[in-house]
Amino acid sequence: MKLILVRHGESEANFQNYWTGWLDVDLTEKGIEQAKNAGKKIKAAGLLLDVAYESVLKRSIKTAKIILQEAEASFVPEYKTWRLNERHYGALVGKNKDVIAQDFGADQVKKWRRSFDEVPPLVKANHLDRRYDLFDSSLIPRGESLHMTSQRVIPLWQDELVPNMRDGKTVLVCGHGNSLRALVQFLEGVPTQQVDKIDIPNATPMIYTFNSQLEIVQKEVL
Repeated sequence: MKLILVRHGESEANFQNYWTGWLDVDLTEKGIEQAKNAGKKIKAAGLLLDVAYESVLKRSIKTAKIILQEAEASFVPEYKTWRLNERHYGALVGKNKDVIAQDFGADQVKKWRRSFDEVPPLVKANHLDRRYDLFDSSLIPRGESLHMTSQRVIPLWQDELVPNMRDGKTVLVCGHGNSLRALVQFLEGVPTQQVDKIDIPNATPMIYTFNSQLEIVQKEVL
């Protein structure tokens, strides 16, 4: 049973150094090339993808499609879910990280970015598009800690990823820095006080192999 986790390629927000969260920004040219390389690495490793999961944000969707194309697996089913969205950074969304550090201090910014329970300043109202129209508004956060992000990511693991792997499928999950940090913390049992050490580079495939008891028997980074 194999699970492949890949953060999207470099986005416009990564390049310009602002807080993205649920903003729907595109990949840069570098990000596109990173996604292509990730797909080539997966193919070169002899991994045969059977199903893909993505967030509902274009940087994740595009990365997944590029990977599937390069891995010669464009035909496999793709599922889009808000549960893989990046952490919602509340009122910080769209703000330059360096400017925020000047205003609030580097220590506070580090807490917002890397701690488990620190919640950013909440946005007063979400201005989201129709991709969220079918959701109960109470499910849509106005800002999230990593803990809150984890609480929406883990049900995806339990309800969809595990059943696919038990069916013998190799599952690609193309998410974001914090949605994947939450999943990695859960899978590897990382203590909450050490989550700031979890690093998820852009477009770097992480391959987990599990036994029948869903215990990790191997982790490989391509």
